[in-house]
Amino acid sequence: MSDQFDFKSTLSRFHSLIALILMITAFGLFAEGFFTLNNCLTVLQQISVNICLSVGMTLIILTGGIDLSVGSVLAFSGAIMAGMLKSGMELEGLNLYIGFTVIGAICGGILIGSSLGLFNGFMITRFRVPPFVATLAMLTIARGATKLYTGGEAITGLGDNFAQIGSGRLILGIPNQVFIAALVVGIASILLTKTRFGRHIYAVGGNEEAAKLSGLNVKRIKIMAYSIAGALSAVGGLMLTSKLNSATPVAGEGYELDSIAAVVIGGTSLSGGRGSVWGTVLGALIIGVLNSGLVIMGVDPFWQKVIKGFVILLAVVIDRLNSDE
Repeated sequence: MSDQFDFKSTLSRFHSLIALILMITAFGLFAEGFFTLNNCLTVLQQISVNICLSVGMTLIILTGGIDLSVGSVLAFSGAIMAGMLKSGMELEGLNLYIGFTVIGAICGGILIGSSLGLFNGFMITRFRVPPFVATLAMLTIARGATKLYTGGEAITGLGDNFAQIGSGRLILGIPNQVFIAALVVGIASILLTKTRFGRHIYAVGGNEEAAKLSGLNVKRIKIMAYSIAGALSAVGGLMLTSKLNSATPVAGEGYELDSIAAVVIGGTSLSGGRGSVWGTVLGALIIGVLNSGLVIMGVDPFWQKVIKGFVILLAVVIDRLNSDE
């Protein structure tokens, strides 16, 4: 019985890693060209934006919440960065024009993303709007604001220095986006495992009432989690906008689904209180490897969506089975 229990415990703990290894092995055998350095770097680059969004989503889901607006916040933040960089800011009443450097535009975009996340958290904690409803509303608001700001057209020609952030390869031929994603993961991992705020995140998700009774400011913790997620969505907007060297009003559409999928596949419980950033990274890798392998094998794009949907469903089923034990 002890051996059986250990086996189940190990399988439950490492199911994402086991699934990733099996998937890589299968595609390596049946998808010609999968095991090439160029394809590996391409997969890492493609999942970098999703990793940034998913790390923020992890913080929120650990508190027992959800955020459906990350893709729209990404688009609006990216558009703000592009607009600041391309056209600056003109204050007609003061007859004043303000230009922005690359760093200034990036800071402005991240501030916008964090502010939208803070607004989500405020609506959820102050007015007790369900996270699903509050962030669904923000999804529509931010997407509409993006189309208003851009006039429905792409903002292009942002300069080589800005484009280099998302498309350059400064060290060992590794895309800059991979380094940015790795930095985000490292900081978030330390935040969750080595700081008081991280322990509070787990406490709120594990048992919110007990967290309140122990003196934790649950509202502030949730607002901070949503604000960080908004800022990380803006970082994703930076990576995508700089890679394309343009901001489009449709950027980030559907990204919230891949983000949630990466978190759940990585073993973070939708009920909150259980999960890790590294599990989310594994989840994002699984999605990236699955997409790459299916494309190389020539699987019809519609079937790719069907397969991905079943993978997500399987991850949720495993999460519920683990929660019931």
